[in-house]
Amino acid sequence: MGTMTKSGSTQPAFPRTLPRRLGLVDATTIVAGSMIGSGIFITSADIARQVKSASLLLLVWVFTALVTVAGAWSYGKLAMAFPKAGGQYVYLREAWGDLGGFLYGWAALLVIQTGTIAAVAVAFAKYLGVLIPAISSKHVFFKAKFLSITPLEIVAILLIALLTWWNTTSVQNGARLQNVFTAAKVLSLVGLLSVCFLAGGQLGNISWALPAAGDLKIPLLWAFAVATVGSLFSADAWNNVTFLGEEVRDAETNVPKALVYGTGLVTLLYVLANVGYLSALPLSGIASAPEDRVATAAIGAVSGSAEAGTPALIMACIILVSTFGCLNGLILAGSRVLYAMSRDGLFLPAFSEVAPKTMIPVNALVAQFLWSALLCLSGRYGDLLDYVIPTVLMFYIATIVGRWKLARTNPALAPRSLADRVIPVLYVIATVYVTIALVVFKPTFTVRGLVIVALGVPAFFLFRKKPAA
Repeated sequence: MGTMTKSGSTQPAFPRTLPRRLGLVDATTIVAGSMIGSGIFITSADIARQVKSASLLLLVWVFTALVTVAGAWSYGKLAMAFPKAGGQYVYLREAWGDLGGFLYGWAALLVIQTGTIAAVAVAFAKYLGVLIPAISSKHVFFKAKFLSITPLEIVAILLIALLTWWNTTSVQNGARLQNVFTAAKVLSLVGLLSVCFLAGGQLGNISWALPAAGDLKIPLLWAFAVATVGSLFSADAWNNVTFLGEEVRDAETNVPKALVYGTGLVTLLYVLANVGYLSALPLSGIASAPEDRVATAAIGAVSGSAEAGTPALIMACIILVSTFGCLNGLILAGSRVLYAMSRDGLFLPAFSEVAPKTMIPVNALVAQFLWSALLCLSGRYGDLLDYVIPTVLMFYIATIVGRWKLARTNPALAPRSLADRVIPVLYVIATVYVTIALVVFKPTFTVRGLVIVALGVPAFFLFRKKPAA
């Protein structure tokens, strides 16, 4: 059936809401599962090289934990007030108008979500190559300036296609898969840090002194902020559950709980994992881990095996499980932003359609797959993510500032406790601190990220549905 417009034409009648079929456990595993990818197993090497101190290495991860949980807490009120598909896109649109919401959705579609999907899928393919050597970037089928086809890209695209198809079958199927793989990832991390704690003995030998000023390329205050970029984005994607706000039962309660429970669990494990690394390896061993595979080097150190032997195979299996689950969560949640934008008349109407039986925005899922696959073939997803890192932080800041703006007229967003007043302020201060460091010391990344977002301004006026006469 269709609906008649004023002009007499018939348009398909699509549901204006998605059914609520996810519970608190589903929402929590979407938070935790989307956060845990491959970053925790490799990022500490680069952080150690930047801060040159065991105490600062741990402080970077503690800072990341506090900031991430504070962000999740701060989003809780918004999730209660606007339990709709699109989550952060909706919060920004409510606070800053259609253009504000569109620019976030544009950046998410262009690179934040799809670039992360491409990067995680290629990471999966790389670690699958440890088990199956034929899956390697050395076997080049075709290569041009902006296109690369190797077994890595093919496996990555096939994996994205598989999980995209799976998430078109039903939202419950996507959530069940997320539950299983999140549980497996958490158990793997617990097992990893347990082995490092029990078999490692380096903690008593580590110097906890701060680095000398001459050891750092930039002043300590700013070096610390720049070093947090890797850890913050290893803990990112916690906001993805807000994209599914319309599909969570009792979302006003369950989404805020899931945000805090999921981020709290993951960031605690991240801090403990780094204590485990320090228990197994000296700081120099973390900084010089082959190919930055810190977890593999730690397992090798406590087991006495070579890095390329059994430890590499064990960690490859763990990271395969981790990246598979992470990718499923990103694909499941990300498509809802494109769906919500289109439903609001800010993007192509076809992406607001849902399958009648499953009530899934299939077109949005397919579009997300196609762009992610293109980024895989371009080989530029890593660069794009670097460019947009400062911009992502700016969107987080804009969302919390928008919450304060909306609180003037929406009583549901008014702070009702000291924690509710203080935590968002501390979050904004911390993210502004990191953003300033990136603007000053990595200006190229910042400028290019802003260019990506700025391209959304003409796109907004091109795609926005004109109001009826």
